Amino acid sequence: QVQLVESGGGLVQAGGSLRLSCAASGINFRSAFMAWYRQAPGKQRDRVAFITSAGTTSYADSVKGRFTISRDNAKSTVYLQMNNLKPEDTAVYSCYTNKGSAPYWGQGTQVTVSS
Repeated sequence: QVQLVESGGGLVQAGGSLRLSCAASGINFRSAFMAWYRQAPGKQRDRVAFITSAGTTSYADSVKGRFTISRDNAKSTVYLQMNNLKPEDTAVYSCYTNKGSAPYWGQGTQVTVSS
């Protein structure tokens, strides 16, 4: 079955950096569309960034220039490098992919940015 396991979250001061990882299994990772979403308390889940199988990337306006999504096909892992973090980046970050028409999510990892 499809499994997405995130890691790398934590508590960081504003201006700091974190790198999130998402290890995928049960999919053909090389051809998979991968994305990171986040959800803050009381807010809807929003897409932060995505990367296609061809390596094309896209970012939400709120994180452009600060976050970088990348993938390592040999490790079946997608990363989210987050720099210059702000308190408003505080959220649960989740990895996403799809297999056929079915969406799959990881369990999420908490990122907390203190001011």
